[in-house]
Amino acid sequence: MSMASEELADRVRDLLPRGKNIREQKMFGGRCFMLDGNMLVAPLKDGSLLVRTGKDGMASALRREGANIMDMSGRQMSGFVLVSGDAIEDESALGEWIDLARAFVRTLPAK
Repeated sequence: MSMASEELADRVRDLLPRGKNIREQKMFGGRCFMLDGNMLVAPLKDGSLLVRTGKDGMASALRREGANIMDMSGRQMSGFVLVSGDAIEDESALGEWIDLARAFVRTLPAK
C-alpha cells in the first residue's frame, strides 16, 4: 500500500464508527472499508477515494467538486465515483463523502 493510501485509510478509519458492522478488506491493491459486508469506500494508491454511491446517486455525486467516473481497465464502474485527493483534503469534505456512501450502503441487504 502506498503512503498516500495508508494516510487516507487512517483518516477514513478515524471518521468511521467503531463496531462489528465496519470492517476492512484487502482490495484494489490496498484496503477497502466495508459496512455490513458491502463495500463503502476504498482509498487508492494515488490518494484518491473510491466512493460507493449507487446508480441512482451517481449523477448528483458527479456534480460535486473533485468527483469523476470510476474507470477500471477501460470500463466504467456504475454506482461508484472516484474523488480526487485534493477534494478531500479537509476532514469535513472527507466525512461528507463517507456519509454519502454510508447512506447508500445502508439501503443494501447485509452480506
